[in-house]
Amino acid sequence: MISPEELQEIEATLLPTLERHHLRLLAHGLRSLQAAAGRRDGPLPDADALAAWAAAQPPIASDPGFADAFLVQLDQLGQQLAAVAGERGRDPLALEIADLIGWARSQADQRLSRQGIPGLE
Repeated sequence: MISPEELQEIEATLLPTLERHHLRLLAHGLRSLQAAAGRRDGPLPDADALAAWAAAQPPIASDPGFADAFLVQLDQLGQQLAAVAGERGRDPLALEIADLIGWARSQADQRLSRQGIPGLE
């Protein structure tokens, strides 16, 4: 779960609303994957570990359709987090909220520079 302090850190960025929403989703996915793995470092948990974790979560397990969709979304978030981690030279589960914010800012700065607009620094 994302802590209130982490949410405040995301909200305090100068990023547009949609990008902050994306950050919240990435952060929630990171914390869910860390919970499923039972650790905050190393590689992402495999599909079997994620399925077992989801089956042990009553709100998820009670709705098989939701569980399937949630696992697909977690897989996609895991792929995004692995890409961010690769850029940051870290293992995916070792990412912190500051890493996600830094990545989002660099993405926004790149997009703005292509449009000839100064960055968000």
